[in-house]
Amino acid sequence: MTDHSIRGKTVLIAGGAKNLGGLLARDLAAQGAKAVAIHYNTDATKPAADETVAAIKAAGADAFAFQADLTTAGASKKLFADAKAAMGSIDIAINTVGKVLKKPMVETSETEYDDMTAVNSKSAFFFLKEAGTNVSDNGKVCTLVTSLLGAYTPFYAAYAGTKAPVEHFTRAASKEFGKRGISVTAIGPGPMDTPFFYPAEGEDAVAYHRTAAALSDFSKTGLTDIEDIVPFIRFLVSDGWWMTGQTILVNGGYTTK
Repeated sequence: MTDHSIRGKTVLIAGGAKNLGGLLARDLAAQGAKAVAIHYNTDATKPAADETVAAIKAAGADAFAFQADLTTAGASKKLFADAKAAMGSIDIAINTVGKVLKKPMVETSETEYDDMTAVNSKSAFFFLKEAGTNVSDNGKVCTLVTSLLGAYTPFYAAYAGTKAPVEHFTRAASKEFGKRGISVTAIGPGPMDTPFFYPAEGEDAVAYHRTAAALSDFSKTGLTDIEDIVPFIRFLVSDGWWMTGQTILVNGGYTTK
């Protein structure tokens, strides 16, 4: 019988230095992962990456950090190659990379659109491609999307629109990789209480988001807290393996689908 537990497994997390990715890296190490490799994008994030590496090691797992701009196919290929060389295998691959833009369509420039596409769609596609080549048989793959995929709203066309293709990437990858026992999922949190959220929103919008979910009154911030997302990702990359090809919105009732 296949072991779907996290204990003894090797994990690669894109965007794993801080916020949700950093907490997830710490959590999976505490759950018994043998080794965790984290990716970070810029030099500014290196101190956070170093802290996360130290926390992973303190939990008893091996830890590695790799810097890369994943908006090129070559960078994803190198990241997987480096992580596999460091850990010996990749059993679980999780991509938390994303970029938010809140702006009317009529004000969105071609440069902004291309940038959002590169970060939210292209990088996700090539991360999944490399996962299909490098993740071990019976492995797990999960990509972070957004609960705006279930929303009817203005101003997020470039953000939600460039995350939307990941739903199909997930379905296609799950069909293609399923013959090797690999499950592939996407998870869409609601607006999260992280530094990525606030610069895109005005005070009125923040106030709205803090009350929009059905369970907002029971969240410490009213928003989706990263601590509430980690258990769902942990489940999807372990005992929840039978769920594949799905995009799951986890947001306390912020949107449904």
